[in-house]
Amino acid sequence: MLFGLGYGLARLADVHWLADKEIWYWGDLDTHGFAILDRLRVRLPHARSFLMDRETLMLHSSQWVHEPAAVITDLPRLHEVETVLYDDLRTNRLGERIRLEQERIAFAWVRREVERITIGGRG
Repeated sequence: MLFGLGYGLARLADVHWLADKEIWYWGDLDTHGFAILDRLRVRLPHARSFLMDRETLMLHSSQWVHEPAAVITDLPRLHEVETVLYDDLRTNRLGERIRLEQERIAFAWVRREVERITIGGRG
């Protein structure tokens, strides 16, 4: 697991042995988190996101903060469900400049999702 790389995460794309590994990305649930995921998929298109979904966002609405400046460009490498949520965030449909930082997500919720993808599988 790798933590705290932000936009630097794209540098991992040059680590060639990752090309055939299962890649999971978890970023802040905001427009920048989705922009980083989109950038990662330039070189690692098989990367999948977790805890970056509407259910997680809405369940933790009491933990929302404001994103300083939103990304508003199209992100063509997001999957459909990611694009829908990204569009809601960048157009402020759910509220003004919503951001759910990773560390604000309940640990039990994180553990449940990690168990789901590592034990139960997800595809």
